[in-house]
Amino acid sequence: MSSSSVVSIASGTSAGAAGGSVINVSALVSELVSATQTPQQNLINSQQQTVTTHISALGTLKSALSTFQQSVTALATPSAFASVYATSSNTAAFSATAAAAATPGNYSVSVTQLASAQQILSSKFTGGASADIGTGTLQVSLGSSSFSVDVTSSGDTLTGIAAAINAASDNPGVTAAVVQGTDGAHLLLSSTQTGASNTITVSETDSGTGLAALTYDGSGTNTNYSVQSKALDAEYSIAGVAASNSTNTVADAIPGVTLNLLGLTTTTTGTGASATTTDTPATMTVTSNTSQIQSNVNAFVSAYNTLMQAFQSLGGYDSTSKSAGPLMGSGLLSGLQSQIKSAIFGIVNSGSSTYNSLASVGITSNSDGTISANTATLASALSSNFTAVSNLFSGTHGVASGLNTQITADLSSSGAIAQNSTSLQKQSTALDDKTTALTAQMTALTASLTQQYSALNNLLSSLQTTSAYLTQAFAALPSNQSKSGG
Repeated sequence: MSSSSVVSIASGTSAGAAGGSVINVSALVSELVSATQTPQQNLINSQQQTVTTHISALGTLKSALSTFQQSVTALATPSAFASVYATSSNTAAFSATAAAAATPGNYSVSVTQLASAQQILSSKFTGGASADIGTGTLQVSLGSSSFSVDVTSSGDTLTGIAAAINAASDNPGVTAAVVQGTDGAHLLLSSTQTGASNTITVSETDSGTGLAALTYDGSGTNTNYSVQSKALDAEYSIAGVAASNSTNTVADAIPGVTLNLLGLTTTTTGTGASATTTDTPATMTVTSNTSQIQSNVNAFVSAYNTLMQAFQSLGGYDSTSKSAGPLMGSGLLSGLQSQIKSAIFGIVNSGSSTYNSLASVGITSNSDGTISANTATLASALSSNFTAVSNLFSGTHGVASGLNTQITADLSSSGAIAQNSTSLQKQSTALDDKTTALTAQMTALTASLTQQYSALNNLLSSLQTTSAYLTQAFAALPSNQSKSGG
């Protein structure tokens, strides 16, 4: 009880005899209720704290597993090992890029002709760029596409015609420019599209008047234009197989490989009939990008060590602070550790008896429970048997593919972590209900005790008043004095 008195003793004075509260009912009831409620509430609070700590620990565990899974995913599928790149032994002739579908290997590449776009230059117009030529309609074609240009009297000069060609909304790729020379002005028509089929032709509808000088049918007999650049396809061969392409970007010769043709692999010596052309094929090499794979493996090793540290923090014992982790002794945690370590240190059917475990490719355990990767051993394994290393991680029963499946199940809404979390949430709710029920019980107890002790207080107060009255009455009686014989 508190140090303040809950029972007062009536004094013998007239002031004390006036009666009043004998018991401090409020203080007495409060202390009695507290003595009943506090131990029970402390037990509930302790249990709730334990449950809350475990819920928080499960959240930490889930986060740690999710982080680890990110590194696992980078090695869990065959496509993770499909990272390849292509190189050229003659970068002046071509460059190459490779996608995942490319098959590693060496390919001989010859480039005998580059694709080019046609360019034609008109005959001279001595009147210059601003001289009137004639009105009508020009029909300009590029390959199988064509468009019309109306030439009116306000724009029937070389400058006006060039501007009209360039401004045509349906122009498929012909640009026009006026070139001024000492002999006069010329109209230069250029294709933006390479390839032998993308030739330029020009016809007119002015019945053979001024615009006829700008027509071109592409034949060698037409003298209105001279060819400055031919419309040519690229001509090349890969592994001795000849092919051609309308552009210098070849994307369909080898699946997953794109060639960018830049120059020729042929050289010509001599002139005329004595000229000799020599082809020196270049080599394109498509190889697996082992550096990226090694980086992913190192990330996997680091993530595993971080996960083990999280497991130790959650379920181990800290001798320095003399405290246990919140999940120490947890079957969930020990089960997860066992499953992951089994995958890490197990034997895998990789198709190779040499590379069938992480240890065989340089990933070994340390005395403190962590693992390390030997870069040289891993590189040697990738070089010696790339397929086996890929299967070791990403095969049907691979380390990473198996871990990915397992962790996905563990983290699912029906997994072990979620089930444990649901159970703990139910416990937390039940403890909250206990607190509510205890509070209601103590409220009822408070009312009951208050009623009982108030009645007792009234009775004691009445008795105290009676006692005071009798004391005063006896004090007022005459004193009996003894009389002596004299």
